Amino acid sequence: MVVAVDNSVPRIKLAFSTLGCADFELDEALALAARHGLDAIEIRALGGTIDLVSYFTERFASPAGLARALAASPVKVCAFNTSLRIVGATSQAKEEFLRYLPWAEAAGVKSLRVFDGGESGDAGELAEALETLQWWRETARREGFVAEMVVETHDCLVRLDPIARFLEAAPDCALLWDTHHTWRKGGHDLLETWKLVRNNTRHLHVKDSISKPGPKLPYSYVLPGSGEFPMAALRRALAADGYAGVMSLEWEKLWHAELPSLDLALQAAQQNRWWPHE
Repeated sequence: MVVAVDNSVPRIKLAFSTLGCADFELDEALALAARHGLDAIEIRALGGTIDLVSYFTERFASPAGLARALAASPVKVCAFNTSLRIVGATSQAKEEFLRYLPWAEAAGVKSLRVFDGGESGDAGELAEALETLQWWRETARREGFVAEMVVETHDCLVRLDPIARFLEAAPDCALLWDTHHTWRKGGHDLLETWKLVRNNTRHLHVKDSISKPGPKLPYSYVLPGSGEFPMAALRRALAADGYAGVMSLEWEKLWHAELPSLDLALQAAQQNRWWPHE
């Protein structure tokens, strides 16, 4: 008997960040995602570098060349992860960010991740963030860019009060909610944070950890499903609201070389039934 699939039901798109396989070539990263049945990858590093524009230029020569390479894969690229911080963005940093645009536009990559930056999220930092967003809106409108700037909750936006002030001032800003950072670094309940960010969130980062201090942090990353991150509560909240954006495993092996391979982390996520998987 053939069971019909109801494609009208919202479904989370599963992905990983190439932070976990930074030495891979693009085709290797896409193949790893396909092997694990994932929908997409977000590209932060490839070929051992986070200078993606230089990498793309060396490997594919032109944005059209990159687009042809990606068209051959069933796995999509859901985001290019840039290093721009909207608090304190310099002219040089903005120019570096704009280098990604021809590649994103040609390849149909709709999201360009930027960091929030800052520390306190006070009025001065908020003003700087809004100035950068306004610069981007004007630039995108003038140039006809389709890609969207997506702000990660990474620095000042790991706490609820700064997030609330930011979204009040920029209600149409798309967010990449790093669920682990607001929970572990910000100390906030996931469900309370979700209530605040759910209308703006296009993309989630997930990872797992325990309270034991690690080599670089006051906590230690562990294989998905073996730590303290309340994934079950997060999944229930997302399901209740019909979230159908990206959920991406950000396995930070580039910054934490002691971690097991991304392949093992993806195996653990599936075996522990940690994240949604058909």
